[in-house]
Amino acid sequence: MGDREKIGVIGAGLMGAEIAFIFAQAGHPVLLTDRTQETLDAALARLEGIFDRGIGRGFYRAEDKAALFSHIAATTDRAAFADCDFVTEAVFEREDVKAEVLRDFDRICKPGCVIASNTSTIPIAALAAHVSEARRPRFIGTHYFSPVSRMKLVEVIPAFQTAPETIDLAMRLTAGAGKSPIRIKDVAGFAVNRLLHVFMIEAVRLVEEGVATPQDIDTACRLGLGHPMGPFELMDATTSSLCLQAQEIMHDAYGERFRPRPLLKQRVRAGFVGGRGKPGWRS
Repeated sequence: MGDREKIGVIGAGLMGAEIAFIFAQAGHPVLLTDRTQETLDAALARLEGIFDRGIGRGFYRAEDKAALFSHIAATTDRAAFADCDFVTEAVFEREDVKAEVLRDFDRICKPGCVIASNTSTIPIAALAAHVSEARRPRFIGTHYFSPVSRMKLVEVIPAFQTAPETIDLAMRLTAGAGKSPIRIKDVAGFAVNRLLHVFMIEAVRLVEEGVATPQDIDTACRLGLGHPMGPFELMDATTSSLCLQAQEIMHDAYGERFRPRPLLKQRVRAGFVGGRGKPGWRS
């Protein structure tokens, strides 16, 4: 492969669109897909907003905008991925949803293409079972953090059959896109989410016990621990429903220390999940 591999991204949601953005920023030709053109149009408009806001903050230069967006093509035609060199799956965090996508793109992508999953909690070996035996040496996990355009970390997670050259490629490409990749063993939740969700569970327990409000806990974490945002701000940004889903997966894997708190479950059932247009912990 050359210096500018063709990158494919499956899923134009919050994570997938920004994964496409960082690779385009690094000069790669990028193909982004989702089920509808409306979803793709909304994703591209959101990326333009990220770029425009970043100009004022000194992250981007206005004169680079046209070149960056010229690197991103958006299509609903999965067959267009046949000539990609490195494809990242970034669809909904549920194994059956990912399995359908992975089986399809395993069939579509050329034999030498690496397929990566952006799962945050599902073991990579479990997802590798949904691609062909021939593809498994070229299958890997690359877990990005939201917002991808700003967060530097990527967890790179090989499965049992992932080839060393696939690991090297994932590390090189993510580093070239401005990230700091670290290699992590393939376990449920990987490293960061195991740390994060123990922290979040205790934060919710503090609210249940009336020790402090979500707003005060966020302030304490920012000013006392040096965190860029508090746990409740983070849950509102990523949605409490996704946090609950991650905790349930890790509770199944590790037991009591990851049992979701009753208040979190209650709020998710009531629709207080945060994200775009829904009330969260702080609103």
